[in-house]
Amino acid sequence: MTMSLVERDLAVIWHPYTQMKTAQPPIPIVRGEGTCLYAEDGTKYIDAVSSWWVNIHGHSHPYIAQKVSEQLHKLEHAIFAGFTHEGAVLLAERLLAILPSNQKKAFYTDDGSTAVEAAIKMCLQYWHNKGEQRTKILAFKNAYHGDTFGAMSVSGRSAFTAAFDSLLFEVEFIDLPNAENIESIKYLVSSIKTEISCFIFEPLVQGSAGMVMYDAAYLNELMAHCQSESVLLIADEVFTGFGRTGKNFACDHVQVQPDIICFSKGLTGGTMALGLTTCTQAIYDAFLSDDRMKTLFHGHSYTANPVACAAALASLDLFLKPSTQQNIDRIATKHAAFAETIGSHRSIKTTRQTGTILALEWETGSDTSYFNGLRDKLYYYFLGKGIILRPLGNIIYILPPYCISNDELDYIYQSIGQALDEI
Repeated sequence: MTMSLVERDLAVIWHPYTQMKTAQPPIPIVRGEGTCLYAEDGTKYIDAVSSWWVNIHGHSHPYIAQKVSEQLHKLEHAIFAGFTHEGAVLLAERLLAILPSNQKKAFYTDDGSTAVEAAIKMCLQYWHNKGEQRTKILAFKNAYHGDTFGAMSVSGRSAFTAAFDSLLFEVEFIDLPNAENIESIKYLVSSIKTEISCFIFEPLVQGSAGMVMYDAAYLNELMAHCQSESVLLIADEVFTGFGRTGKNFACDHVQVQPDIICFSKGLTGGTMALGLTTCTQAIYDAFLSDDRMKTLFHGHSYTANPVACAAALASLDLFLKPSTQQNIDRIATKHAAFAETIGSHRSIKTTRQTGTILALEWETGSDTSYFNGLRDKLYYYFLGKGIILRPLGNIIYILPPYCISNDELDYIYQSIGQALDEI
């Protein structure tokens, strides 16, 4: 008897963020086109979360597919230690040209977590190479920067890190800055500045914390103070980069320029894994030496993979088209109008929006954890409507590819309204 794709999956696969004993069987996806994914049984799903926030132009985009195919017929991979290739150089050139002007060098990795790992190591070794022992890192409470050990260490402690907490290195966690606490945070930074190597942050939006949003003005003030105290700045734009906040990068909302920026997710338009960490000339220069022990000893087998670079270059072509920014503005406007309409509903606690990111917090009393029962009810309710929305506890967020139509957005909004009345 022939086994179904789901049966074959369950026989051999361990899925991420999934309690395999109690989880429902996975939905077998066989095709993607535009905003939608298509299941084996023919069901169409609107991918309203961009498949974990990576897809910005739509699934199976023909232009990206063409460029990837062309690259596969020329060069699929080459070792990047001692060698280079056109795609890696061109992608670095083009990205640095649109990033904050102080970004001068690009270091390739595999994904968001490894982009963060490289950034942390750059900062720690920067001070080591300069003969200073600065080993403490500053980060926001409830942050999420990835699942490798360095990235976990600078992320908020939670149920997701509990098994590893004793193994994570020391981090000074601070609240998000606002009018009431900005001076006390700045005082803390000044009091321990000789111990701090860097401050890592998700600019404007803490994604996994529940799409928690904060004011660019206070972030800018905190960044300026850190720079005045010689604390290096790492902007984790793995999620917020490439238009999610309404501008090219979340760092475009502030005036102070970070020392290091991390990228992944939308970097390839969601086509395949690629990580990138950019830095200033000063960071790079701290590793230039006749002493080989001052080398940045970090790398990955698939660093600057030519096929991934081709996907990223094609995605960048699409991203820089005026029509893409028009779509970003359109989605942001639609989100704002819906948030205003739905915000007074009795079941809505708060709404918040930055660019194409809209979050709605369900009223659940005191139980707002990721593991509350509402999360699964909402998830399966929307799947039943043909919409992929992956709630963060009691928080529903909409984060679509930029090609989503107004009709598709309206259908999502309508379905959320129905859920509010029915659940």
